[in-house]
Amino acid sequence: MPFGAAPVPEGVRFRLWAPGHAAIGLELEGQAPLPMRPEEGGWHALTTDAAGPGSRYRFLLPDGLRVPDPASRHQPGDVHGPSEVIDPAAHAWTDAGWRGRPWVEAVIMEIHIGAFTEEGTFRAAIGRLDHLASLGVTAIQIMPVADFPGARNWGYDGVLPFAPDSSYGRPEDFKTLVQEAHARGLMVLLDVVYNHFGPEGAYLHAIAPEAFTDRHKTPWGAALNFDGTQTAAVRDYFIHNALYWVREFHLDGLRLDAVHAMLDDSPTHLLEELAARLRAAVPERPVHLILENEENEARRLVRDAEGHPVHYTAQWNDDVHHVLHVAASGESSGYYADYHGDTERLARALAEGFAFQGELMPYRGHPRGEPSAELPPTAFVAFVQNHDQIGNRAFGDRLSHIAPPEALRAVAAVALLLPQVPMLFMGEEWGAAQPFPFFCDFGPDLADAVREGRRAEFARFPEFADPASRDRIPDPLAESTFRAAKLGWEDRAKPPHAAWLDWHRAILAVRHAEIIPRLPRITRGAAWRVLAPGAVALRWDIAGGGALALQANLSAQSLADMPPQGGRVIWREGQAGDPWSLCWSIEDCA
Repeated sequence: MPFGAAPVPEGVRFRLWAPGHAAIGLELEGQAPLPMRPEEGGWHALTTDAAGPGSRYRFLLPDGLRVPDPASRHQPGDVHGPSEVIDPAAHAWTDAGWRGRPWVEAVIMEIHIGAFTEEGTFRAAIGRLDHLASLGVTAIQIMPVADFPGARNWGYDGVLPFAPDSSYGRPEDFKTLVQEAHARGLMVLLDVVYNHFGPEGAYLHAIAPEAFTDRHKTPWGAALNFDGTQTAAVRDYFIHNALYWVREFHLDGLRLDAVHAMLDDSPTHLLEELAARLRAAVPERPVHLILENEENEARRLVRDAEGHPVHYTAQWNDDVHHVLHVAASGESSGYYADYHGDTERLARALAEGFAFQGELMPYRGHPRGEPSAELPPTAFVAFVQNHDQIGNRAFGDRLSHIAPPEALRAVAAVALLLPQVPMLFMGEEWGAAQPFPFFCDFGPDLADAVREGRRAEFARFPEFADPASRDRIPDPLAESTFRAAKLGWEDRAKPPHAAWLDWHRAILAVRHAEIIPRLPRITRGAAWRVLAPGAVALRWDIAGGGALALQANLSAQSLADMPPQGGRVIWREGQAGDPWSLCWSIEDCA
């Protein structure tokens, strides 16, 4: 990296971009500050033999403010403490034979390191990898680990993007988790946030205010400066972060959070530059790049003539979640109103990826999306639950808490055998009883504002109209809220959880045997038709002959006239026409 602390033969090279400051000091713990040498372009540098791996340090600004390194690899004392010099070559890797897995084999489990196990650490997560591998999962996607303030956080309030949060362990602990996952055939994907910094401990505002701009606005305030003057260092900071995770931690890919808030009017959008540089830097194995993109920009998912992603591998498909959620739950508040009872949207999302492909979305008040039917289904990640859709509910209740079992089974069977790439949220496979509420651990200056903001967010919902009902919403700052989210692994052997686990193992075995081998030959969306309210039929052609077909009644009503379905049945829920029934079949070529 061109910045941060790097061990070199002469000691440690320190480098900081702070273009608005004439002088920067380096403060090694227990020593007097050392002056850094100004360099062209707003850089300050110093190489000294007074430091080595394990040394703790801060930078000293002209006004006396002592700040951690924005490129710190480790923060043993949290975001307000000193940074620690880490030797990136010190870890003894054991995964030299790992060459990744193709994207078509991905079956993803999203996990939060702190809530995944009782201990809440990288090392403790290793003990659960065998469970995931035996379930049929082939990739874990880890919610953000970039250093955040306090002892607990969802991860989207990170302020030091290169430092795995010390509450989860040291960098070498994360590397050990990665190599142990690879030993079991599991890919490791990491959620990264390149659209904002959290509200506490973001010292980059003081170090380099030039990294931010008022030209664009985001939900979190001033945007990152990707397209104004003095942008090269800002863009490089995030590009090198992506390179850092994939090369230094051997990760198999990244999920980029809310890229619609990465505002960039330059000729080459940062998203394009980042993808190009990352793929060029790691040619020896596949790197899977996943987007969360509210704008549903299909152009970011296009393939080349050989079917390889030009920029991004896939996008989280919120539209599939929304159509399946409203079918199973009957909910119609907020953005769910634009999907509720709309069977054409249901069919289109399953068949073509996006339900909205340029049409007006009433909830947003303007058009959303781009045509996506020509994309391969694997350009989309399908799910019926994720951290957002659970945790953004007032009580963090899972779909299993609000939908009948037969409805939940039906929508899960759609998502898990769909030729889109499936994703589960930790504990979903056994119908975990634990919620996943929003939690954080900000200091006293922010705590009350976050607490009241959370309650105000739900004030517009009828069920929370009076203050007494809002007082029942879990306090996001309370440790008990975080502890409530920790998985109860002991429940797996108890009814009804054991039956849910067996069901998930069986259906994922079918995916591996029947769907994954055919995915490379399913190169575009499906033909679809509406059979009745809540009932659809879809057919994906398989290059070389044959087809994958789905016929589903995702409603509580019986249908007497479901048309006959040909082919070899690979999965069935209920009988044709029953409430919450479906049939997946394959027509093999002659």
